[in-house]
Amino acid sequence: MSRLFPDYRAAWETDQHCELRRHVAEFLRKESTPQQQRWARQHAVDRELWTKAGAAGLLGVELPPEFGGTGGDFGLCAVIAEELPLAHDSAFGWIVHTPIAAHYIDSYAAADRRRAWLPGIISGESVLAIAMTEPGAGSDLQGVRTTAVRDGDHYVVNGSKTFISNATHCDLLVVVAKTDSSQGASGVSLIVAETRDLAGFERGRILEKIGQHGQDTRELFFSDMRVPVSNLLGAQEGLGFTQLMAQLPRERLIIAAMCAGMAEAAVLETIRYAKERHAFGRPLIKFQHTKFELAELKSEVLGIKTLVDYAIGEYIEGRHDHAVASIAKLAAADRAVAVVDRAVQIFGGYGYMAEYPIARMYAAARVNKIYGGTSEIMKEIISRTL
Repeated sequence: MSRLFPDYRAAWETDQHCELRRHVAEFLRKESTPQQQRWARQHAVDRELWTKAGAAGLLGVELPPEFGGTGGDFGLCAVIAEELPLAHDSAFGWIVHTPIAAHYIDSYAAADRRRAWLPGIISGESVLAIAMTEPGAGSDLQGVRTTAVRDGDHYVVNGSKTFISNATHCDLLVVVAKTDSSQGASGVSLIVAETRDLAGFERGRILEKIGQHGQDTRELFFSDMRVPVSNLLGAQEGLGFTQLMAQLPRERLIIAAMCAGMAEAAVLETIRYAKERHAFGRPLIKFQHTKFELAELKSEVLGIKTLVDYAIGEYIEGRHDHAVASIAKLAAADRAVAVVDRAVQIFGGYGYMAEYPIARMYAAARVNKIYGGTSEIMKEIISRTL
């Protein structure tokens, strides 16, 4: 594995984390990296990738061993998140499936639902997605309009969602809905829809994004979709907003780890290119400007990594500080976008060609400042601690 800092090891990393890092890098090098452009053309990864990842032990690293998981800590998820961009992967929706949606189910689902769902989640037989965003409700999750009205032993769900990752393959969908439209945040609940042959569930068009073309992102529609009341996450209705707020720091830390990996991958690619590409009779790396630029970029990467690793370490130790997670996400996203942009400049015209990984990174990086909470939302959270 090529690394900018071969001897770097975060304070929270154990031998288990390091072994997983090697395993993930090899898995992605074989199963993911060569497929990126093909997946981009078909706007989705192959369905078989999920079961391959399950067989490789990548989908249940934090989930209980009794269901087939590893039972490890959050650091295992952080390792995989960092390795994905280092493998030039911007297609695999693992981040939505494992550290985000699976953790909602493991944390809040009833015991019988956990027994029914977690084995398939861990094996990759059941792909997860989470439906938060609506055409008129993004960061303001209290404003969702999707409703879930109880009718006997079922909820009748109506509404629509947009920007939903893993929407093509998802078998289990965590839906953010209003079970009581008269109560703002207190009326929000999370309900799991089992989408296979589910009447009233419709996958909408694939959305054309600037980047991450291999990641399936779609609209979803619910028309009198009936979901068993037993699929409610939590002991009662109205807990959804609290559950979302409790879980969002995890999502932000995972995005931050991915940004750290993307920044490092961009600089590694640029160093390689600068050594191979010649101008005026010598390699680009021999020009002082190029060397100094790369020196600054390498320094930036170390800064991103150490900040993100501090925040991850705090989370692993049980200090779930929303502001620290927001700081990590804000800084890592902003600085990774800047690093990739400066790296593209060294590539010149080739940096604008989609066949080059650096161009795909450039297109993929920008959304990190938007999803998981925009940079502006991160600043609002951080500012409350001033």
